[in-house]
Amino acid sequence: MNPDRSTDPADLALLEALQDDIPLVPRPWQDIAERLGVTEDEVIGRLHALSGAGIIRGISPVIESRPLGLHAATLVALRVTEDRIDEVAGIISAYPEVSHNFRRDGEYAIWFTITAKDRAAVDGILARILAAAGVAPADALDLPTVRRVKIDVRFRFVPQPGSGA
Repeated sequence: MNPDRSTDPADLALLEALQDDIPLVPRPWQDIAERLGVTEDEVIGRLHALSGAGIIRGISPVIESRPLGLHAATLVALRVTEDRIDEVAGIISAYPEVSHNFRRDGEYAIWFTITAKDRAAVDGILARILAAAGVAPADALDLPTVRRVKIDVRFRFVPQPGSGA
């Protein structure tokens, strides 16, 4: 890993292109290279360098949970003492229904999300996590998803037409 590597405008254009679409074709890097006006070898080389610098952690699909039958989700915050954070975070992360697990400052030190087929399943998973971690239900905030307002996140590195930037 090379954490001291800086990015240039070509790296930023590549990072932006990767967020928009990776085509399902035999040579996706060639397709992206053509869009960016560079060679396939340059795209691959930059991907390796960005990965080595820890800027890209991985390249994976964004999966929409509802078509897979996962219709319920919740954000959970736990009150956990400092000396138990790593232990409890490890317990939480062992559950495949947990997609995010974060350490936060403040009274509620651990925040995580659970996604399952329905609310009853979410409740069961949360109950098992609390029992396994030895955390009382009174020390948990359960904040169910009411309505999805954001599907994904895009970081814009290149000024967009009409943005005034």
